[in-house]
Amino acid sequence: MKTYSTIGVIAAASLECAVVFAGKMDPCVREMVPPTRVVATSQSLKGADALCGPRHWQVSEGAFGRGSGPVLSPGEWLLLDFGRELHGSIQIGCGTRRGKSQARARVRFGESVAEAMSELGEKGSCNDHAIRDGVVDLPWFGMREIGQSGFRFARIDNVGGGAVQIEYVRAVSVMRPMKRLGAFRSSDERLNAVWETAVRTVHLCCQNYLWDGIKRDRLVWMGDTHPETMAVLAVFGAADVLPESLDYMAATTAPDRWMNGMPTYTLWWLRNVAEWYRYTGDIEYLRRHAAYISATFAHVLTGMKGGEWTAGTFLDWPTQHNGAAAKAGTQALALMCARDTAFMADALGDAALAARARSLAAELGKLRPAPSGAKSSAALLALSGLRDPKEMFAESLGRDGHAKVSTFYGYYMIEAMSLAGEHQRALDTVRDYWGGMLDMGATSFWEDFNLAWTNNAFRVDSLPVAGMKDVHGDYGEFCYKGFRHSLCHGWSAGPAAWCIHNVLGIRPLDVGCRTVQVKPNLGDLQWAEGAMALPGGRSVSVRVERGPDGRPVVVKVDAPVDVKVVR
Repeated sequence: MKTYSTIGVIAAASLECAVVFAGKMDPCVREMVPPTRVVATSQSLKGADALCGPRHWQVSEGAFGRGSGPVLSPGEWLLLDFGRELHGSIQIGCGTRRGKSQARARVRFGESVAEAMSELGEKGSCNDHAIRDGVVDLPWFGMREIGQSGFRFARIDNVGGGAVQIEYVRAVSVMRPMKRLGAFRSSDERLNAVWETAVRTVHLCCQNYLWDGIKRDRLVWMGDTHPETMAVLAVFGAADVLPESLDYMAATTAPDRWMNGMPTYTLWWLRNVAEWYRYTGDIEYLRRHAAYISATFAHVLTGMKGGEWTAGTFLDWPTQHNGAAAKAGTQALALMCARDTAFMADALGDAALAARARSLAAELGKLRPAPSGAKSSAALLALSGLRDPKEMFAESLGRDGHAKVSTFYGYYMIEAMSLAGEHQRALDTVRDYWGGMLDMGATSFWEDFNLAWTNNAFRVDSLPVAGMKDVHGDYGEFCYKGFRHSLCHGWSAGPAAWCIHNVLGIRPLDVGCRTVQVKPNLGDLQWAEGAMALPGGRSVSVRVERGPDGRPVVVKVDAPVDVKVVR
């Protein structure tokens, strides 16, 4: 077997693949967002509602001492709602400062009202990854910008020695300008809202790289990115943020090390690269990574022992309590990785790598692991072919309602349900599970969620209610307890791709999307329409309606002339 110098491979990756932003334009743009309502204020504060009305967004130089905003005396505060989850900062414009003491404000960002009202350390409230609770000096007749974080709400307390007049407060939303090529609408407005929220969730996470969360963690976690990759490809197409993120991981991880320190996340990197090539047909991209792919797969082989994958077995949070299920699921993940590596090796003409990958796939293909009650594992076993999808639905995926669904592996669960022919159950899961977050006031989808959390709980856009549970602060486990829990996590965006690929039934059948299948599944919907992104900024659009016999009828397909459509 050919060997590679670790230093040589990583140096080549750094030179050829790393995206260096020094000297480049910021890939994101700024949008100014005014507050939509004042949630609450200290009892004595007057005039805060003026901040939600028409503003000039400029401190008035001609009205010294006669500003139009509320005056915060020491100890007074206000809590603003910007209407939706944002990534960015806030600007505070100060008109006049009364008194000689330095004007100072404590600013607390929150993805929920309760988080914005919390003290550091309370129910997991923290400044990890982003400073969301801090004290800043304010100027006299000027503006101060504070952030960045993921937030919807901001509380401002006057913690200085004198009064401060607040002329304006506005949020600064920071996002990549990515054009939507894919689309989805149906006869069900709840499903439409889920789809829109899923798309916006993954878009928010497309910052300088593809992050998993915009408050915590603002990092590239390679396993987390696969549902994001599928959503981005279906909706935005060949967006630069995908190869930039894959390149970053290759440039910062030696091929004989596990990505993010997690063996399964190296498997996901290989799968993500294969998804990019399968969608775009960009063979030059594969060639640039060829040596690294081969060396990385050689390291993958070290994760095998006794005919099964024995390295790390992290899948998602719910399976962390079930070691047998996590082990079963990683066999399926390793099998899919081996197949994807063989697929890339064939494209590269690397017969030796292809042979090694197929040998591993054959070895893993002999296994018949049990999901051990975990829907995450059952989904991967079904999608990999290690177990029959209908059997996995009957044994696990179709049991216990929407319990044991996760925001991360929920994507693979609904894909596996559809593969088993259980399209209605998948549709109900999207409506009820992801829709359950909407019912609690979500404007982006969360790091984790359990429908049981909604029992006797107040919404994230509401002030705490005595005797009721806090759906944000009272739940979560592992590293996402309480307010540390991220309410905008890109891995939860699975419905964005699922609705296009399964309800509309649009799927690419070959490399570069030159042949596209249209095979819709309406379930109980009356109609659905939308589009799937194609490489080169194009798309294929479909309109489906229920026919007189109740079956879906493809009313219209609009595709580029060089794209073959198979029904």
